[in-house]
Amino acid sequence: MSQNNFDRYYAKTVEKNVERAVHLARGAALKWASVIFCRPEHLKRLSQYRKSESQRTASIHTRLKLMVHSYLEEVGWGMEQLREAQAELSEPSQTLKKAGVEFNRNQDEMKSLERLREVSVNHRQLFTAVSYLPRLYSVGSMVLQAELLVESRKLLEAHAYLMKLEQWQDDILWKLQGAAGMPGNELSTDDQELVSKYFSGVRNLGETLGKELWVVVSNALAVVRQNPTSFVSTVRIIEREEAIDRTLLQEQADGNARPLPPGRPRCWRACFFKVLEEAVTAPFRSVSFLPTQGPGLARHLSNLQHALMADLATVRHLLEPCVPPHYRLTRAYIRASHHCLHAHLTQVSSWDLESGEIFAVLNWVLHIYSSSEMMGHPELLYEMQGEELEPLISPEGLEQLQNKYVTSVRKSVSEWMQKALQVELQDWQRDQEPDTDHEGFYQTSLPTIITQMLEENARVALLIGEPLRDQTIQMGLYEVENLLNRFREALMDFWKERHSDPLNSKTKFYLHYLLASISNCIILKKSTESLQQQQSSCKIGLFSRAPPNPLAGLDRVVRRACRIVMDQLLLNLKPFLTGLLTRPWLVQGEPTPKLCHILQYHLDLYSHVQPPCRQRLQEEAQWLMVVEYVRALMQKRLICRSAEERRKFTQQMVKDDQQFREIFHGLEGDGLLSEVKPLNLLPVLADFIKLKDPSMVPLEVSGLATKYPDISEEHVSVLLDIRGDISRDIRVSALELLQNSTAPLPPGYRPIFTDIQVPPSTMAFCLPTAKCA
Repeated sequence: MSQNNFDRYYAKTVEKNVERAVHLARGAALKWASVIFCRPEHLKRLSQYRKSESQRTASIHTRLKLMVHSYLEEVGWGMEQLREAQAELSEPSQTLKKAGVEFNRNQDEMKSLERLREVSVNHRQLFTAVSYLPRLYSVGSMVLQAELLVESRKLLEAHAYLMKLEQWQDDILWKLQGAAGMPGNELSTDDQELVSKYFSGVRNLGETLGKELWVVVSNALAVVRQNPTSFVSTVRIIEREEAIDRTLLQEQADGNARPLPPGRPRCWRACFFKVLEEAVTAPFRSVSFLPTQGPGLARHLSNLQHALMADLATVRHLLEPCVPPHYRLTRAYIRASHHCLHAHLTQVSSWDLESGEIFAVLNWVLHIYSSSEMMGHPELLYEMQGEELEPLISPEGLEQLQNKYVTSVRKSVSEWMQKALQVELQDWQRDQEPDTDHEGFYQTSLPTIITQMLEENARVALLIGEPLRDQTIQMGLYEVENLLNRFREALMDFWKERHSDPLNSKTKFYLHYLLASISNCIILKKSTESLQQQQSSCKIGLFSRAPPNPLAGLDRVVRRACRIVMDQLLLNLKPFLTGLLTRPWLVQGEPTPKLCHILQYHLDLYSHVQPPCRQRLQEEAQWLMVVEYVRALMQKRLICRSAEERRKFTQQMVKDDQQFREIFHGLEGDGLLSEVKPLNLLPVLADFIKLKDPSMVPLEVSGLATKYPDISEEHVSVLLDIRGDISRDIRVSALELLQNSTAPLPPGYRPIFTDIQVPPSTMAFCLPTAKCA
């Protein structure tokens, strides 16, 4: 765009902006005027507003003129400065043009100097070669002699040759660089390659000597046991090299223009420790050193302990005196060994190990390694003072290893418990009574096997630590709970087998083994409580979200076994219960003696059960007998037709009660869990039936309901029917009184009538006549 076009475009833009500004100003003014003069009376102040706005506008115009005038003055001053600068630059510009012309004219003449520069370089190289000719001539022979010295393990002499040869190489490079008068010159690539090629044997000699040094360091433990001379020579050479490296680096730091020689700094001290660490790790990479699983792993860890401590003794007593004190060789060796052990044991922990192998690893890591026989030795603790080493196995790895241990133990415990349960089931089929302990209580081998297994696992786990012991105990409690579930199912199968074939000879001692199972549960309960008391925490383990509750499982098994025992008692009593409270019973007193004989037999067997289950079974037998007796009474097998029959009826009931009390003698108040004594019910019912004055029956019903609040109208109706002398009015009065005296069962009361169903009454057939009642 030309200057004219730009000026026109700029003028149009300014004009548009001015028009737009005027338009906006008019709009703003109109808006302001509409607000100020919104009412006619405001027009009176128009002249005042016009005067004030005129003054304000004049003031603004004055400030604008002053600002524009100041701006124009500054622009004029700037333009004057630019003209002066342009005048001053004209002379240097002319000088530069003349210099450029002279440079172009002399460029051809400078090309003739290149040949002179090449001759100068060659002359300097030849001069350096002539001055160092005797040294250069002897380089090959000296390299050969040094190599022979290295082969014969005369390392110090060989290193002296190497230092001398390297000094010659550095001097030649320095001369070629022109350090005498031209320190800024850079050595050409050709010169560097020439010197490097000629002194290549020196470089190879340094590499050969270094390899020999590292062979000595890697076999230091074996070397110092035979002759420590070569190891001492190696350390002296390393220290010489370190001193040379320090000197050269210090010269560089001080601003010396002399470059570092090729291959410097060598850092052989760092290489010394690196080779030492590789020597420590070498046995761990050996195939013959890798442990085998099973018993070989414990043997491997024991060998590892002895080998490590033997090497540490060699380092402390033989290697440490051969090196400067600042090497802290024992600390370095311990640190390297620790890192190797960490990697080695991490690899071993990742294997699929059995519980015994995991125990060996945990015991070695947590106890043996830190004991006074290994890293806990006082001298080693002093060496490692202020040094913190990482754990041999990380906390996460230890937790995983312990979980693997508990899982493995759980598998074996589960298998052993399953086998123990199978042996228990086989014992139930034996043709002999269960074994008894020194107190005469029935028992089998099941609780002994389970208890010994769990206690042994807890004892072994405690050797590692309390957390593992707690996990192992918790695992055992889970398995006990699982075993009890299977045991309860086995009891039900045993019960079904017995009921399906009562004459089966394999279940001859069915009741005896049921009682032995109850005693087993009591023994297991004591063992379980002992294990729970050993736990130092209630932390939920890795097998379930909820803590185990084997005591509840034991209680369920005991209740199930007791119900089965009572079921067997009822089964034995049932053939004789049908003869109770009948006419033959009233005359002959049968079959109460037979019932007592069966009860006595069962109670004798219950004495082989450990308390408190023995008292529980005895109580349940008492409740069962009374409930069945009252259930027979409720069937109204005998209705009294006269006062004499009522007397004989109640007399026989009291006689039966005395026979039952003789059998259960000593049980009243001894171990009974309920406040209601069941045998007390029979005399109460006998007194109710024997009552001579029928008008007193409602009062007796009220007393009966007070003692036994679970008695119902049906039960009372049956008792009234048995009496045979109660009128309709007395019956209605007694039942109404019973309804009014109904109260909730008190705490601790065990219902007795609730389980006794009254048979429905059968109404006699009658024709639909008006007099039918």
